[in-house]
Amino acid sequence: MPATNVATWGIAALATLGVIARPWNLPEFIWAVAGAALLVAFNLLPWPDALAAAGKGTDVYFFLIGMMLLAEVARQEGLFDWLAAQAVRRAEGSAKRLFLIVYVVGTIVTVLLSNDATAVVLTPAVYAATRAAKVEPLPYLFICAFIANAASFVLPISNPANLVVFGKGMPQLMVWLGLFALPSVVSIVVTYLALRLTQRRALDAAVAKVNDISPLTLTGALVAAGIAMTAIVLLAASAMGRDLGLPTFVAGCVVTAVILLIGRQSPLPVIKGISWSVLPLVAALFILVEGLNRTGVLPALARVLREAVLASPRATAAIAGIIIAVASNLANNLPVGLIAATTTQTAQAPAGVTAAILIGVDLGPNLSVTGSLATILWLIALRREGEGVSAWRFLKLGLVVMPPALLLSLLALSAIAR
Repeated sequence: MPATNVATWGIAALATLGVIARPWNLPEFIWAVAGAALLVAFNLLPWPDALAAAGKGTDVYFFLIGMMLLAEVARQEGLFDWLAAQAVRRAEGSAKRLFLIVYVVGTIVTVLLSNDATAVVLTPAVYAATRAAKVEPLPYLFICAFIANAASFVLPISNPANLVVFGKGMPQLMVWLGLFALPSVVSIVVTYLALRLTQRRALDAAVAKVNDISPLTLTGALVAAGIAMTAIVLLAASAMGRDLGLPTFVAGCVVTAVILLIGRQSPLPVIKGISWSVLPLVAALFILVEGLNRTGVLPALARVLREAVLASPRATAAIAGIIIAVASNLANNLPVGLIAATTTQTAQAPAGVTAAILIGVDLGPNLSVTGSLATILWLIALRREGEGVSAWRFLKLGLVVMPPALLLSLLALSAIAR
């Protein structure tokens, strides 16, 4: 292997390790950006090509900004606290019922607003609910992380990684549902059962009852309506096969502007509350993947995939889904999704193989705290609330939750994609 290829893979590996391990508690984006900068500095990837690679993520950037705007303005207008109080009241003193309510809401948010929205929007609401219920927050906060990935292939809009894996070949909505409806149901149900089993002791605790709930403010109600309208717009865009990033960005900006104008508020608190570091992280990951693509490994993978599909499409789909799931935890599902997209498109893989790979990209990261962008956003949200989860604790839980959900979802897909 040429020295330049060794250097490229070495830099990419170190950058990935930095994102996962966060040495000296430096933010994840620092390591990814440093890796991308080194590729350019050592001329392993010319800077015009690096800029072009970062530009491929434009739709994802728009999507993330729109969702983060909606989440931050909802938080500031008290929508989360109100929703939390409603959840606790409907739990009627039962931790098990509260657990189920949070799971159902998390599923709905993931399906209609994306897994990143679940991490960003739902996590603070669930934390507020656990404060009101006077229970240990982590069993309920884990729901936000795991359902964000487990329900993220119900619809094309449920995960930005879906935009990456399929790219310009995104199936229309009804075709998508034909492939992923049953595997998604399996993933959601199995993940719930596994989480419920692992958290059973914590769910024996008593839940404080909430009787008096302050009414939702006008601006809070408008934010809720804006989020609902955003979901409708995204569903319409998905049904028409349109890009999802720009509609999300416009919706987020419009809702934020309306709320700020009505409340005569400065936009600075909303702007400061957004986790902007996610954007350079994503851009750097696109650049790192382009660097790897230049080494010639991805075309070689495409040849292997093409030959495997010709020999046994169904077995190839299952094996590829499992390999991608594991790889998403060793690195991150966004760069792994980019690599998989390049490989499947070059190999002209059939829909069943691409679908299995997407399940691996979406569901697989439920092993690692840095396996998906949604889980990284979830960690950031936890830190804002003064909570933390170690990589080891997440892994121990993920080893129980993820493998059965992945294997059964791939089996369900195999039964459909004949």
